[in-house]
Amino acid sequence: MKKNLYTADASAVGGRSGHVRSATGIIDLDMSVPEGLGGKKNATNPEELFAAGYASCFQQALLVIAQKGGDRLDPETTVQCSVTLFQEGEAYGLSAVLDVDLKSFDQAKTLDMVRQAHQICPYSVGTRGNMEVELRVKGEAVPALADSK
Repeated sequence: MKKNLYTADASAVGGRSGHVRSATGIIDLDMSVPEGLGGKKNATNPEELFAAGYASCFQQALLVIAQKGGDRLDPETTVQCSVTLFQEGEAYGLSAVLDVDLKSFDQAKTLDMVRQAHQICPYSVGTRGNMEVELRVKGEAVPALADSK
């Protein structure tokens, strides 16, 4: 049974060269095309916001997996998310790379925890089958499992 836990609301005006604001007012940012594509400095873009949200959410999933396994994550654990905007024909798309450094677990345990987190993270669940997401541990690709989807 689906149980709604939280709904976030935000609005945008002006597209990529406009402004976004959350209903709470915590997010209140000018937007721009990425600077490397001719945009202005000191403004964010949708890909940057997506990367920050995905990294944070994936780290929380790792915390949940660690707790369920009776473990604790090192406070210096990091999740780096890179989101790429690409064009394919007339359409645009996104891909993501999540690079995890758990600091204190061996390789086998780390790989297992990253795979489990990818199964429960809401961003991973929401993007599965819709965009390419690559998992890495300290820069090295996480080998796919035969039955992994």
